[in-house]
Parts: sequence; C-alpha cells; structure tokens
Amino acid sequence: MTGRRPAALIGALVVLAALLHPAPAVAAGSGDITADLLAGRNVTLTGDAVVNVPEGTTTYDGVITGEGTLRIAGSGTLILTKDSDFSLPKARQRQAVRILGGNHPYVVVTRPDPPAVIVDRGATLQYGNGGGTGLIGRFPYNTPGYQLNQDNIEVNGTLRLSLTRSFNLGTISGSGLISQPRFLWGTLDLAGTNPFSGVIDNGTGAAAGKPETTVALPNARAILNQGTWTIDTPLHQTVTIRQNFYQREYGSDINVQSRPGGKVILTGQYSYSDRGGTTDPSLSDRAINWRKIPHDLNKRGTNIKGADVQWGDGSTNKIFMPGTADTVYINLLAARFRSKLTFAYNGPVTLGAPIGGGVFHDTLKSPGAGDVVIKSVRGNDVTFAADQYYDGSTTIEKGATLRLGTGRPGGDGSLLTKAALFRIVNDGSMVVRNTGKAITLSKISGTGSLTQAGAATTRLAGAQTYTGKTAISRGVLALTGGSLKSSSAVMLTKSGAKLDLTKTGNQTLRDVSQASGTTVLYGDRATLTLSRQSKLSGTFQGGRLLNIGTAGGTFTVEGDFEQTPEGRLSTRSTGTPLRVTGKVSLAGKLELTPPAQVTKEVPLIANDGADPVAGAFTNLPEGARVAGYQITYKGGDGNDVTLKPVKAKAALDKPTEHNTPPATTTPTATGSSLWLPATLAAAAIALLALVLIVVHRRRT
Repeated sequence: MTGRRPAALIGALVVLAALLHPAPAVAAGSGDITADLLAGRNVTLTGDAVVNVPEGTTTYDGVITGEGTLRIAGSGTLILTKDSDFSLPKARQRQAVRILGGNHPYVVVTRPDPPAVIVDRGATLQYGNGGGTGLIGRFPYNTPGYQLNQDNIEVNGTLRLSLTRSFNLGTISGSGLISQPRFLWGTLDLAGTNPFSGVIDNGTGAAAGKPETTVALPNARAILNQGTWTIDTPLHQTVTIRQNFYQREYGSDINVQSRPGGKVILTGQYSYSDRGGTTDPSLSDRAINWRKIPHDLNKRGTNIKGADVQWGDGSTNKIFMPGTADTVYINLLAARFRSKLTFAYNGPVTLGAPIGGGVFHDTLKSPGAGDVVIKSVRGNDVTFAADQYYDGSTTIEKGATLRLGTGRPGGDGSLLTKAALFRIVNDGSMVVRNTGKAITLSKISGTGSLTQAGAATTRLAGAQTYTGKTAISRGVLALTGGSLKSSSAVMLTKSGAKLDLTKTGNQTLRDVSQASGTTVLYGDRATLTLSRQSKLSGTFQGGRLLNIGTAGGTFTVEGDFEQTPEGRLSTRSTGTPLRVTGKVSLAGKLELTPPAQVTKEVPLIANDGADPVAGAFTNLPEGARVAGYQITYKGGDGNDVTLKPVKAKAALDKPTEHNTPPATTTPTATGSSLWLPATLAAAAIALLALVLIVVHRRRT
C-alpha cells in the first residue's frame, strides 16, 4: 500500500495542474476571430480572418495554423509570443522562387504571392516579446543563406519586431511603419524587391541583401537607422538603395559589403533627425549635420568592408555622408578585397570628413584600405574639405573635378601622399584651394589639368606625368622634385601667382602664359627652358632663361636670357621692353610688330647688366633694316637692343631760300640714293631735244 501512495499523489497533482492551466482550445474558422484570440485559443484558419484588436495591449500565447489570411484591425497592439505557421490557400499561391548562380547560389523571387498577413492603419502587430519566438511564417523553400518566408506581409499600420533571432518577412508591401526596438540584437533579413512605401525603423540590425539575395526598396519613404544596417550583394549583382537614412541616437552605422563583381549604389543621404518622430523622420536644419551636438547624438558613420560602393547615381548632388570629423566617420576597409568608393553626383558636393580605416565608431586616422574614384558624370564636382587617410589611388575621370579645400578658412583638404599605394590618375580637373595648410602631392598621371587656387602653398614632389594644363591663379605652386615637362601648358593667370622651381634644377616648360605681376622662380644655377608658345608679362627669377620656342610679350628676366637658333622673340615694340638683369645672348628669329610712326629709338631688350649683347637675331646683324628701322645691339646705355628710325640723306645742292628742298626718297636696303641717275637722265633728254631743233632748222 505504501508504494501506491506516491503514484496516487502524483496523479492528483497532474489533475490539479490541468484544472489550473487548461490547454488552449482549438478554434477553426474565418471571419472575425477576435474572441478566439482574446480567449487565448489556438486557431486553425479556414479562410480570411480578421482580429479587431481593442485599445491597449493584448498578448496572445496561442498558435495560428491552417490556410487563409490574417488581418489585424482595430486600435490596439496584438503581441504574438509563439511562432505561428499558416499559408495562403493553394489556389492563391503563385510565387515562384528560383535559385541561380551555380556554385555561388542566390535567390530570385518572381510573381510574389498576395500578402498572407495584413496590418491595417491604426493597428499594431508585434512579433515576439523580447525573445526568440512570436513570428508568423512558413518556410517551404530550400533557400541558401537564409529562410525565405512564404507568408508575405502588408503593413499599413505598425509592425513591431521584438525578436532576438534572424528572420525574414517575405515580400513587404504597405505604407506604414516597421519598427525594431533598440538593443534586441535580432536581425531582419530583407530580400528581393519590396514595394513597401512606409518607414523602416531599424533599432538593432537589418541585413539588406546577402551573398544569397539582392534587395530593393524602390518606394520606401525613409530608413531610421538606430543600429547597424548591413548591405551585401551576391556575386556580380548590383544593389541600389535610394532611401534617405536618418539617425536619432549615437552609435548607428551602415556596413557595406559586396562579392566580386558586386556593387552597392547609395543615392540618398545619411542624416541626423530631430523631428518627425519615428513615422516621418526629418531634419529641421541641415547645418546640424555639420556641427557637434551634446552627447554626439548626430555622430553616424559607414564602414565599407571590402566592397565596391558608389555614392550617387548622377541624378543628385546631395552627398551621402554630410558632416565633419566631429559628426561623421567613413572607414574604407579590406576584407577579402580592398574597398572602392566612387562619387557620382551631378553637381558640387563637399566631403567634410576623413576617409580612413578605423574601427567602426571612429576613423582614428588609421590608413584606409581602398581607392577613390570621381566618376565621369556631367557636373560632378567633389570637394575634400578634410585631410584624407586612405592608402590607395585617387582617380578623377574625364569631365569630373576634385577640389582639395573649400577656399575658406577651416576647409582645407589633403591626400595621404606618403602611403604605399598612393597615386593620382587625373583625366579630369584637380584644383587645390587650401587657405592655411600647405600640402604635398605626388605621382600625378593622366590627361587632366592641375590648378593651384589657394593662398597656401602646394608642393609637387617626385615625377609628375600628367599631360593636361597647369594653372596658378593664387598662391604658390612649388616643385620639390620631378618636372612639369609633360604638362601641355603652364599658366599664371592672376597677379601674385608664383611658380617655384628652385628645388628642381633644370626645367622645361611648354606653352607658358603669364599675367602681369606673376613670378616664375628657378635656381640661380639652373636653366629654365621655354618651348613652344609662351605669352609672358611677369617676372622670371633664376639663373638662365633659355628660349627654344616662341616667347612673346613684355616680361622681366632677373638673370640671364638666351635665345637659341630654334627660338623666336615676338614683340610689339610699344616702348615697354623685355628687361634682363644678367647676360643677353641672342640667336633665332625676331618677330616684330612696329609702331605706326618712326620717330624715335624704340627699346626691344633693356639689358641692365654691364656685358654687351652676345650674338644677334638671324639675318639681322648690327645696323640691319627691320621694317623701316635700323636694329642695333648697342643702343640705349650701350648694350641694349633697340630699333632706330632711318634718316634720309640730303641732296647735293643746298636749297636756296626761294627753293623748296627736294622730296625725300625711300632708302634702299643698302642706304644709297637715286638722285644722280635721275639728274643725268634729265640732262640727256634736254640735249637730245636741242639737237633735234638745230637739225630741223637747217633742213628748212
């Protein structure tokens, strides 16, 4: 008997437990199933069902199965704590799922099913209660990398995702709010094309595409990112996200990854939000993105991890990451591959923060592992207004512009020239506009132009092989190595501009042009060679200026000037000569545009040195005629090159006071006069006439 008492006791306890906690009843049906859910009964759908959720919060611990649809209506919140598994009736199922890619499979969904779950405006459906269950879903597909949900959902009210696991919602439609609480560490797997036009509030984690699926949100109004939003692509696939991202709390970021041949295009803007709440995030003043606010609430960033990323698609000029180093961090990292960041805007944009290689929430000035491209898009004009720390190449494509510095205090920019993989491929236009910080650039190649336009000095170090024009409109462009011989033209366009070649030795410049008040500096023992065409009106300071091309204008050489037999000096002879403080050595051609009247000596070269002029222009020895002038290399104070007017010689007979002087004739190239042959001819004619008269009289 004693052995039976424990068994009886146990049986009594089981009965008591059953009485206290009865198993949920199972209800079958369609239509309004509100009472069943409020009673906590399990439900087997037999068609389209609706739950009118009363105000407040209703927690449902049951399970929904069967075939049909579930509509959440009313004004309250329905919390599901257990996973439910039902599907559309087979007659409505049309969704096709294909797995492509062979050894690198990815999922493609076509003809999505109508939604199996609908959340009406004003109602809230919550999946889970901070744990791992509470999801509605059926997963019949053998999809790699994630579970694709067959139960598509339409959200016009609010869907709250209070789950701590990874999950997929199928195809999402509607215009409401999808919200995930912060710090739950669950992950929403977004896959395929989702016509959803509302707002996604990411509190912890969202995977927008994976190596096994692409994602598209063509209509979503905005993304409120308060956690980590991760974008990835399958092999050779492009993912484009056009939404604006917003942040309200410190610590959010966007991580971008891609497979080989894959690319991520971001055309929106990642901004702080201080109004509109969760359903309509926006920013009251875009300047807030550019200044630090308390608690770093507007500090946001992006981590590009071995990915090919493009900001903009040529249809906007709103930069993806607006801000400074205080409000924005951008990390260019290497994973399986180095990263690449491309700018593709149709107007001017300013990057006010560094691109580096730090660890997530800060750049930390660690070198980034990737390359930057300024894409060939009409109007693409990108300004770097901060020091950059990426170790890689910078490519400026044809028609695009990269500016270093804004041209205003506090907006200087630079590149990490000492990095191992640094180089600049410039087929467009590069402009340096720093006002306070001198920078050094090197290894510039390509067909594009380089412009120095800031008050701070720009130094060019090492070999420069770019073939475009070099322009200096402000400040100093200084070579500390290499040369500009490949540059098609060198232009000093505004007064005060300087080209400093004093650290480089001998140099050759092609097609030089100068504005008045500009200066070219070169070494005291160096030779600066001018080739091709040069239009000059500034100053050259250095050892020897050698002209082997065409030098035109009125300029000053504070040093020696030499022209070779291949050279040409072009001058208008307006009275403002070429001034030379050192030696003058001449050969080659003189191209002269004389003044209208020959009245006085005209200086061509004012030789301020003491040495005589060496050599002469081709076919113009001392005293030779030049368009009504006589050239001399001993003019002025004795060693200037000048043109003197040619004087006509006087007639042999002095005129009387009643006679007018004989007319001046044009001198020949040898200087002889024509008056003697003319006089003899006249006398012969008179004598012949006299003989004819005498003969005629004798005959008569």
